[in-house]
Amino acid sequence: MPALTPVQRDVLRALVDTAVPALQVDDDPTGFWATPGSATGADEALAQYLETLPEVDQTGVARLLDGLAMLGFQHQGRATREGMLATAAALAPEALVAVSTLRGGACMLAHSIPDAEGRNPFWAQYGYPGPQITPPADEPYITPQTPADGEVIEADVVVVGSGAGGGTIAGVLATRGRSVVVLEAGGATSERDYRQLEVEGKEMMYRGGLSVSADGNVGLLAGYTLGGGTTVNWHNCVRPSDAVRREWAREHGLHGLDTEEFDRHLDAVLTRMGANDRCSDFNGPHQRMAEGAKALGWSMRTAVRNVDEATYDPVAAGYTQFGDPSGSKRGTLTTYLRDAFDHGARILVHTRADRVLTEGGRAAGVEAVYTDPGSGETRRVTVRAADVVVACGALETPALLLRSGIGGPAVGHNLYLHPSAGIFGVYPEDQRAWWGPPQAGIVDEFRDMGDGYGLLIEGSHYYTGVFAFQLARRDGREAKEAMSKLGRMADFLFVLREHAGGRVTIDADGEAVHTYALTDERDVATYYRGLRALAELHLAAGAEELWFGATPPVFRRGDDFEAWMSRLESVHIGAGGLFMGSAHQMGTARMGTDPRTSVARPTGELHDVAGVWIGDTSAFPTPSGANPMLTCMALAHRTAGHIAQHTTSA
Repeated sequence: MPALTPVQRDVLRALVDTAVPALQVDDDPTGFWATPGSATGADEALAQYLETLPEVDQTGVARLLDGLAMLGFQHQGRATREGMLATAAALAPEALVAVSTLRGGACMLAHSIPDAEGRNPFWAQYGYPGPQITPPADEPYITPQTPADGEVIEADVVVVGSGAGGGTIAGVLATRGRSVVVLEAGGATSERDYRQLEVEGKEMMYRGGLSVSADGNVGLLAGYTLGGGTTVNWHNCVRPSDAVRREWAREHGLHGLDTEEFDRHLDAVLTRMGANDRCSDFNGPHQRMAEGAKALGWSMRTAVRNVDEATYDPVAAGYTQFGDPSGSKRGTLTTYLRDAFDHGARILVHTRADRVLTEGGRAAGVEAVYTDPGSGETRRVTVRAADVVVACGALETPALLLRSGIGGPAVGHNLYLHPSAGIFGVYPEDQRAWWGPPQAGIVDEFRDMGDGYGLLIEGSHYYTGVFAFQLARRDGREAKEAMSKLGRMADFLFVLREHAGGRVTIDADGEAVHTYALTDERDVATYYRGLRALAELHLAAGAEELWFGATPPVFRRGDDFEAWMSRLESVHIGAGGLFMGSAHQMGTARMGTDPRTSVARPTGELHDVAGVWIGDTSAFPTPSGANPMLTCMALAHRTAGHIAQHTTSA
């Protein structure tokens, strides 16, 4: 897509100022109401984002902007512009997705872009402090290697991906004397890089920032940095339920998962991470959650988190999704990857695996491309190794297998996402939601709703941009009203263990394409039950209002609750309807005994290619039903043992 024309830019600026309008109110001490979205540079940032979209999406957006320009959109008043956007969105499902994405993107960028001083003009209204900690100047502990063009590296094991699975396997095998190479597609960061800014964090450490599935049904959040998701997640260590462990052991052949054997793997990684429940301070939202759960008689417990007590800082914890400047987070970057580095592992970043090499039906290594982050120069690199661990996340692991032509017919099937949604409750007082851990407590009342499936209710990270995206409304005045109350809001969310999944395929360029729809009747019912539970929890805790997405009206205490819930339940789930998000991706190269329905054996080794191992959440036979980091690391610890035994006997 060529750069936007001047007319298209005018339309885009007008669209941004429709989503985040300038409004005149009597009491506006911070200028919140009078400031339009374009004053933050959101229109320019949105234009730059559009250039990163696939060509077909860029073409569609350009046509939408041209069509609006022909109608004189940029010259109309706000009410007329909102009507024109509503008309455009009604033309076709694709138009609805485009308008919703542009509106949400405008709100997200307007509330998160900092100025030269690291501030945003909207933050003062809702009390968001912005960056509070000066990052340390210490050099990173790990020094990645930079390959030469055409370089061939020899190793015992090459691990593709450095997150919960790959990082753990690399550390375990390196300490056992194996020669290990780690390939990470993202860059390397350390405490000195964490300036507590949402925009920087997303650009620096996330796969596509906040991306959306190809069908527009679900927002996807996945780490893209050394340490993977463990560097940016909310460090919540949730043990897999007994029901899940029995299911995986007895129905999928993962023998020992339901015994003390797997307990040893869980305990090993919990110990290495220093996981504890003593650094789980409750901020306002968690206090409201506890009050609501107590009033309703629901089960709630304090979260166990992988945090170093000696350096834990509740202020830093509030920025953990943008990187932890205190260094207290004990993800793979500060545990297993350090173990690997200390034992001679070579770590390459900005290095994307193109293809797994095989010879004679077994692993031979990986072909990859290193991209210089400054110049954009690319270099080919080959790692020759008898064992290949594919651990680049459930969104990318199947794409690598498909590009390599290995893994069998089940590759890319069974994409499980733990679809999630949140409801914001508005309370009388400031919640100080930006202070303390994002997830310090868990309501597990509905974890098993009869068949081992259900949902967990948890807290959320506090971020102004993503919340503005979620609170974007078709009426710009309503969107501003919502954000004006953000300081008094608590966001409760649920994560749902689903029965049916989606799929990952690749396009003509070999890039991953993700599709997912919530269609199983049991899952749809659980999603709506989750919304009801969130609403009931807020109201029991004293919330005055409930806000959810762009579609339903705001619920205000005293309104007819059942009528409001019926309105919610009448809206479809997915693109153009009720929001779904996912930070938990699983299952696309799952383990099992049947090569027709699974990709890897119960040990983690592919059915069809010896020496290729699945080392991340892709290996999950079914969704874990809880934050997957701990389960992933324990399974990776188990798989590392199988690899070590395999290489010893080989």
